[in-house]
Amino acid sequence: MTQHLEQLVFVAGHRGMAGSAIVRRLQALGYANILTADRNELDLTRQAEVELFFKRHTIEQVYVAAAKVGGIHANHTYPAEFIYENLMIEANLIHSAHLAGVQKLLFLGSSCIYPKLAPQPMKEDALLTGTLEPTNEPYALAKIAGIKLCESYNRQYGRDYRSVMPTNLYGTNDNFHPQNSHVIPAMMRRFHEAVLAHADEVVIWGSGTPLREFLHVDDMAAACVHVMNLPPAVYQANTQPMLSHINVGSGVDCTIRELAETMAKVTGFSGKLMFDATKPDGAPRKLMDVSRLKALDWQARIGLEDGLRETYTWFLLNQDRYRQA
Repeated sequence: MTQHLEQLVFVAGHRGMAGSAIVRRLQALGYANILTADRNELDLTRQAEVELFFKRHTIEQVYVAAAKVGGIHANHTYPAEFIYENLMIEANLIHSAHLAGVQKLLFLGSSCIYPKLAPQPMKEDALLTGTLEPTNEPYALAKIAGIKLCESYNRQYGRDYRSVMPTNLYGTNDNFHPQNSHVIPAMMRRFHEAVLAHADEVVIWGSGTPLREFLHVDDMAAACVHVMNLPPAVYQANTQPMLSHINVGSGVDCTIRELAETMAKVTGFSGKLMFDATKPDGAPRKLMDVSRLKALDWQARIGLEDGLRETYTWFLLNQDRYRQA
C-alpha cells in the first residue's frame, strides 16, 4: 500500500458517517494528501461545479461516500429527493472522474439494492432478481445505477471503478434524529432518554424477532480502503464485469430483541423491554453473504457490544448537537 500514500485522494461526503470514517482510516494508514470539500465549496448535484473541481485538482483516487441517507420514515417522506440527489451525486462524480482521467474510484452502495425477498444470506448475484422493498425503492434504484455506472465506464473505457455494498452501519458521526435515523441510533437515543427519565420500560416497535446485521463504520472504512487497493488482477478474479460489487458486512446477525437487550446493557437501562407487535416488523431476515470479501482476505473485527459501547461514548460526548432535534 506504500505506493498509494502520496497520491491525492478525494473523499466525497467526508462529513457523513461513512466518509468521515474513511478519512480517519486513511489518516491512520499514513495517507498524506486527502482532499475534501464542504457543501458550501462544492455542490455535488451540480455537474459544472463537479467537473471544474476535478479540473482544478490532480486527483488519483476517489471514494464516493456522499449520499442522501435516512431511515424508513425519511425514505417514505422524501422519495423524490432520495432518488434525484443520489443519482446526481454519483453520476457527476463518476463522470467527472472519468473526464479528468482518474483511474481508480470506489462507490459506496447499500444492502437495500437487493430484492425484498432475496434468499438469505444475500449474495451479490441476487441483484436485479426481484422486486425491491417499496419503502426505500428510490434510494435503492439510485444505488443500483451507481454500480452500473462504474461497470459501464470499466467496460467502455477500461477504468478501475469498484463498488462495495455495506450492510447496516452504525458508529461515530451517526445520525441520532428521532424520526430520520436508522435503528441503532434511534434505539440508542430512546434508551438514553429512558435512563435520564428513570422510565420503567422502553417500547420497541415490532415483535423483536426479525434478524438484522450491523457493521461498525470503522470496519466498513477499513474494508473500503482494502478493496480500493487490491491489485486489479485480484479484484477482477473475484468479480465479474457486470456483477462487480462486493458485499461488506460482519456476516453475523442478531434479533431486534437481542439488539435491544445489548443496548439496555450498554446504556445502563434496567427497566422492562416491551415489544409492540402491532407495529410492522419488516423483512424477517436481512443478512449479507460476505464470502467474496473473505476470499479477498478481509473480515470484520469489531463485535456488536464493543461497537455499541464506543458509539454510546461518542454520543454522550456529542449529544448537544441532538438536543433540539
